[in-house]
Amino acid sequence: MSQKLKDLREQRGKLVHDARTIIDRADAEKRALTAEEDGKYKELFSKQEEVRSQIEREEQMAEVERQTAEAALRNKDAGKKEDTGAKRTTGLRGTDEYRASFNRFLAGGRAALSETELRALQSDSDSAGGFMVASEQFVDQLIQAVDDAVFIRQRATKFRVASAQSLGAPALAADPADADWTAEILTGSEDGTMSFGKRELTPNPLAKRAKVSNKLLRQMPRVDALVIARLAYKFAISQEKAFMTGSGANQPLGIFTASNDGITTARDVATGNAATAPTFDGLISAKFGLKGQYWNKAEWLFHRDVLAVVAKLKDGDGQYLWRESVRAGEPDRLLNLPVMMSEYAPNTLTANLYVGALGDFSHYWIADALDMQVQRLVELYAETNQTGFIGRLETDGMPTLAEAFVRVKLAAS
Repeated sequence: MSQKLKDLREQRGKLVHDARTIIDRADAEKRALTAEEDGKYKELFSKQEEVRSQIEREEQMAEVERQTAEAALRNKDAGKKEDTGAKRTTGLRGTDEYRASFNRFLAGGRAALSETELRALQSDSDSAGGFMVASEQFVDQLIQAVDDAVFIRQRATKFRVASAQSLGAPALAADPADADWTAEILTGSEDGTMSFGKRELTPNPLAKRAKVSNKLLRQMPRVDALVIARLAYKFAISQEKAFMTGSGANQPLGIFTASNDGITTARDVATGNAATAPTFDGLISAKFGLKGQYWNKAEWLFHRDVLAVVAKLKDGDGQYLWRESVRAGEPDRLLNLPVMMSEYAPNTLTANLYVGALGDFSHYWIADALDMQVQRLVELYAETNQTGFIGRLETDGMPTLAEAFVRVKLAAS
């Protein structure tokens, strides 16, 4: 582990410790958190989540750098064979001195250039060469907010629908009744409870269009790749929202949507919860509402607002239920089961509403008929000097085995 990652984990551990100190102090004094303490707790919990996201990014970058280094070693010999006799650009900007000076300028601005270099370039005279000196230091980096994480597709079972309108699968709706104790020559009563059903997924289209000026495409050659990448990200977000809360009508059926075609209300667990927040007893009820056979692959799913409340809960021995990860690649845990934190899970702490789920998400099925594709429209917007980009995909999804999930629901008011 790099020193930076180690420092980040220590930083996160301290933030969690400080947040828990606030709760412990209030518990020791047998009182609720004051408004100031509650605000400070939320601030600390939010900061530790930012650090957690930074840790994940650092781990991903470390892996990318490792792969890049391996590729560089593999290509080292090939690189030695490259033709070094190719012609170089001639003229002032083709000289090594000019390129070295301009690189220094990009890195540090005018201050990075010596007086000799400035005089040689004659940057104080536009007609004598000043036009060739950039007027502003720039960086090849886009300022943007951090991307939200998506989870369901990573864990779901995915199918390809290549040459049909839909994907169908038989489902066992009910088992036979229990066998009868009987005599040697008898066969017991005839079963009348075993029945079958069917699950059907029909991929639905998802699309989005964007237009970019041709001038911008010329001035920033990589802007088309940026547009495609951001469209792909927003397509992922739209799917994630539908996989969680979709209605099932011309879109996927969500985990948090009660339906006889997906997860029925029989899988809702509100026992022990308060009307405004999940409780220790309520989470225990949810965990044991799921058969133990599913625990090996089960994961919790919460919004961070709900998890901030859950992180305050303690068991009868005063131990916190939620435990932050201390090792690379391992998720946080709640009641010894992994936790996913999604911006698209429900987060309204009001009576009778869903606030989380626990389940084996491999029993969420996704049927893909068309992977995301981006069509480039060069001529359609020619009159406005623009190029169009249209993204499309076709998919459907639904939870196929209700007993593999439980939903955490708040109590009635």
